[in-house]
Amino acid sequence: MTEPRHSTIRRVAVHVPEDRQTGTEIEDGIRSRNPGLRLMPGLLRQMYGFEERRVAPAGTRPSDLAAAAARRLFDESGLSPDSVDLLVFASACEDLEEPATAHVVADRLGLGAAVFDVKNACNGLLNALEIADALIRAGRYRRVLVVTGERGSALSRLPFPVGDRDELALLLPALTLGDLGAAMLLEASDRPGLLGLRFFTNSAGWRAATVTNPYFSPAGPVTSLRFDSQALAAAFAGMEKEAMDTLREWGHEPDALDLVCLHQPSVPFTRTILDSTGLSRDRTVAAFPRYGNVATASLPLQLVEAARHDRLRPGALVAFLGLASGASAGLLLMEWHPDATT
Repeated sequence: MTEPRHSTIRRVAVHVPEDRQTGTEIEDGIRSRNPGLRLMPGLLRQMYGFEERRVAPAGTRPSDLAAAAARRLFDESGLSPDSVDLLVFASACEDLEEPATAHVVADRLGLGAAVFDVKNACNGLLNALEIADALIRAGRYRRVLVVTGERGSALSRLPFPVGDRDELALLLPALTLGDLGAAMLLEASDRPGLLGLRFFTNSAGWRAATVTNPYFSPAGPVTSLRFDSQALAAAFAGMEKEAMDTLREWGHEPDALDLVCLHQPSVPFTRTILDSTGLSRDRTVAAFPRYGNVATASLPLQLVEAARHDRLRPGALVAFLGLASGASAGLLLMEWHPDATT
């Protein structure tokens, strides 16, 4: 009997839009559209630890950001699009209801591989990695490209003015959403790269954070959003303990990790998760203050930032901890082998 194949993340790349928008600029925009609303200066910084976000040019679509990140990955790895066997688009944002945005990205890249979309709020990328790992282990594909393009800043342009302060409170988290593209290449390997991946779910918490589908909204073709931060945080209760118990089940203590990349919807929430799990802050990368909440792109962004600051060496033990509305948490454990070959 032949030994089962393994998968490893060979390469990761991000596309970061050049334009920045500060918290002060966002707050000034809210005031200009709501002249009767008193908004405390520096509110986004005080509540969320938000300083600025990246904003893509008008007309940019999620597929544009994803394709730009994929091109950078190909340039840095020396691979060509025809070396990819499967492309998975795994963003919270999407170009179209139909067809799959993965088709749009593949067309832009000149890629003829099989494609499909995966969606699970901010955990879509982890779900895509789980599927890609299973398909590689089964021998179906040799290389799988997982891409995402988040255009979160577009949600800040939803119709204003707001009705009252209570309504504003449910919209505030959307004002920290940023734009980013990311790409990750999984490759078959003789040595393990992805060591484990497990999800924890509380689907009763889905009402805490919602963005309506304009095609199926009872109120007609209108997009609306609602983020109840307290209810969403409560929906994650206990998941961090389950994640750490799983890590120990896999034979590792939190202090054995060289790098921890976790979804960052705000600075206070990130600190709470780290304190409750015992994960060391000095093994994380603070991305939220400078980029905002970039949803599915948050984890690969932190991996790239760690590499850029010489904090990611070959063989490093890395954990991804994803958190998404719905609610779900996902834990991925891997050894970093960027130069793995089949």
